[in-house]
Amino acid sequence: MNIVDIRQQFPILDQEVNGKPLVYLDSSATSQKPLKVIEAVEKYYREINSNVHRGVHTLGTRATDAYEGAREKVRKFINAKSTQEVIFTRGTTTSINTVAASYAAANLKEGDEIVITYMEHHSNIIPWQQVARRTGAQLKYIPLQEDGTISLEDVRATVTPNTKIVSVMQVSNVLGVINPVKEIAQIAHENGAVMVVDGAQSAPHMKIDVQDLDCDFLAFSGHKMCGPTGIGVLYGKKHLLEKMEPIEFGGEMIDFVQLYESTWKELPWKFEGGTPIIAGAVGLGAAIDFLNEVGLDNIAEHEHKLAAYALEKMSTVEGMTIYGPLDPAKRAGLITFNLADVHPHDVATVLDAEGIAVRAGHHCAQPLMRWLKASATARASFYLYNTEEDIDKLVEGLVKTKEYFSDVF
Repeated sequence: MNIVDIRQQFPILDQEVNGKPLVYLDSSATSQKPLKVIEAVEKYYREINSNVHRGVHTLGTRATDAYEGAREKVRKFINAKSTQEVIFTRGTTTSINTVAASYAAANLKEGDEIVITYMEHHSNIIPWQQVARRTGAQLKYIPLQEDGTISLEDVRATVTPNTKIVSVMQVSNVLGVINPVKEIAQIAHENGAVMVVDGAQSAPHMKIDVQDLDCDFLAFSGHKMCGPTGIGVLYGKKHLLEKMEPIEFGGEMIDFVQLYESTWKELPWKFEGGTPIIAGAVGLGAAIDFLNEVGLDNIAEHEHKLAAYALEKMSTVEGMTIYGPLDPAKRAGLITFNLADVHPHDVATVLDAEGIAVRAGHHCAQPLMRWLKASATARASFYLYNTEEDIDKLVEGLVKTKEYFSDVF
């Protein structure tokens, strides 16, 4: 993995921000896009643009081939059995909401349980709150260990025969922990529940094999894995998707429409009502090609080294609090932190003046913030184009931030 060659594929990195070379450390929010993806989307609009599955003319056929070709790339990327199990959505949020509004709403009743964790992103909390409210099901939380990790003993204690859905993120967007979703899925299935995996923070960074994980549903977004915004994926086991009703109705997803009733197309199209996100799918396919060329194992190894290096360097900053496990073997390539007596928004503002982009706020994880006893935090997240030099600049910026506010106050 030649980091110099990789960085050259990302034109946005070759710029200055506030007179300083850009150091982009916010890939957990959205990743930057390589030339291959930018050019694929441009080529689609320049040479192919047409609607899919409708016209028999040449451009329509080319667009359909490109769109369905992207679906096959996704299938291989996650090792799904069939492209019928791959549904294109707007992103992780839409994917999880689809499971909640279609599968959960039809299968849950009063007395049933939905199990999640305190670390979940809001998009993996609120849909289940709504379903619980409408069906009378109970929402339960798996407790966290002191370092933010999950104990399988706690999973076994929380999941019961009344549990119908277990939904857990594979990688925390705040703590960086890598959750044992394969083992959690096994516990869920032993109790007759289905397993939903939020893969927003894992799909860009590590190999995912849905058959090996034995998850029933997987949701992830294209924009966090070098693809365009507005495109995502819902994977579901075919036998579950076949029994689910679509939640959007209109063109593209229908088979026959009568005056008073209609029938739906087969999978996966019954869940893709209206003109789909064609260019986004093409871009996602190009992103998958790019990630496969670099190698997911290489990306995971690179980020592991960066996380270990960052943990070591950032720990030397006076007043530094790092959230999540301090063992780099237990976390992915992101570090959430606070500087004593400095609000994280102030940290992010000073770092931005140095050309360093980090995220500050509650990271769409307010229940976790309360568990951490923090109103907000700052977060530096790494990807395949980041270097140890980026982390050195981050640490220098943090020292400057600390000194600046020490002088002010």
